[in-house]
Amino acid sequence: MSRSVNFLLVEDNAGDAFLVKDALENGAIPSTVAVVHDGAAALTRLGDKAQASPDLIILDLNLPKLDGRQVLDALKAHPDWCHIPVVMFSSSDAHNDIVECYRRGASCYVPKPMGLDRFRAVIRSVERFWLEVARLP
Repeated sequence: MSRSVNFLLVEDNAGDAFLVKDALENGAIPSTVAVVHDGAAALTRLGDKAQASPDLIILDLNLPKLDGRQVLDALKAHPDWCHIPVVMFSSSDAHNDIVECYRRGASCYVPKPMGLDRFRAVIRSVERFWLEVARLP
């Protein structure tokens, strides 16, 4: 990829947000990562025309104010946001959560792994797939 990639990370756990942001900003492809900590803040940021539109959204499932399902519904219903790929990144590995997110239009569902090394490896895998294999809109 020949340009910098803009991520929007919607994550209420400060430790997880730090790890994801660090992995992406220090990855192989130049990236900027905007972090918001609840679902309402995600929609507010997306609606702010002064902010760069994200190329990819990484969305936690269980968030304060609006949960990941509600944010996903709003994203997929909005004409300016419906094309943005959304990676659900959640500590839930429940079959019902996974199916529900795909039903609502998630691009993929990635369970958060246990352990620091595995966590970083999964984020690097997400980065490699979305920025090197897939083509972003």
